[in-house]
Amino acid sequence: MADITRRFGWRHLRSAPTAHIRHHKRGRLAHDGAGLSFWYRSLSAALSEVPVNDRELAMAFHARTADFQDVTVQATVTYRISDPAEAAARLDFSVDPDSGVWRGAPLEQIATLLTGTAQQHTLDVLARTPLAGALVDGVAAVRDRVAAGLADEPRLPATGIEVVAVRVVAIRPEAEVERALRTPAREQIQQEADRATYERRAVAVERERTIAENELASQIELARREEQLVEQRGTNTRREAEENAAADGVRAEAEAARKVRIARAEAEAAREVGAARAESQAAWLRVHGEVPATTLHALAATRLAENLPRIDSLTLSPDVLTGLLTKLGRPAPETRA
Repeated sequence: MADITRRFGWRHLRSAPTAHIRHHKRGRLAHDGAGLSFWYRSLSAALSEVPVNDRELAMAFHARTADFQDVTVQATVTYRISDPAEAAARLDFSVDPDSGVWRGAPLEQIATLLTGTAQQHTLDVLARTPLAGALVDGVAAVRDRVAAGLADEPRLPATGIEVVAVRVVAIRPEAEVERALRTPAREQIQQEADRATYERRAVAVERERTIAENELASQIELARREEQLVEQRGTNTRREAEENAAADGVRAEAEAARKVRIARAEAEAAREVGAARAESQAAWLRVHGEVPATTLHALAATRLAENLPRIDSLTLSPDVLTGLLTKLGRPAPETRA
């Protein structure tokens, strides 16, 4: 919208670079161009402001496919007014000289024209396309058909409008149909997820089995080594027992040999002692054989006296004493009266 100020009954208009201004004064064109700035009188001025920048028009409308399914088409058309004079002549772009506000709604007329044309071509395409094809390839087909239809529309060049670009954002079915269409894909995705879960579980089970087998193999190897250890310990114990037995045998043999030597030495000593005793006894007997019998009797009595218990006092009768002395060859003592 142009910027209009008031000064002493005059009006000053200052437009933007993207707005084309046409100023008619008393039926004649006084100013024509974009980004103008000039003074005028409101009572004698007829002003038109035509935007010449690119404008985006979003549109959404319903259509029906070949299998009688309702869909919603969302599209965006970019256009611009390439011929402002032609557009101002065909559409009401006049503005109030005092406020600069459009008196009509020219952009709404352009939007209606573009939307109706685009919808017509969209319906023509989707009416021959089933829902599945429309959802898969419908965006490109509708975009190409709408762009070609707008380019061939004769009213647009006649109005000074140029279509810059056409974009189809989405083609969406009704909510129930969309959910129904999503179900197979969701089921397939769920199946893939379940398959991945099963595979993951299978891999986990396989790994657990491998781990269990490794543990079992480790236990078997450990048991085998323990068996070898027990066998080795038994072998060592048996060898130790054999060595101890051999050592005991050696010690026993040595002890027996020692005892034999001792016994032989004792026997030899006893034999020598016996021989010595025999010689001594023989000598003793020879000596006793050579002495008189009375001497032997005296020695026997002496030996007997040595072996008898101690006698403090002994009383002998004269007869006994006399007999003994007689035997000893001694005179008998005299007896007192």
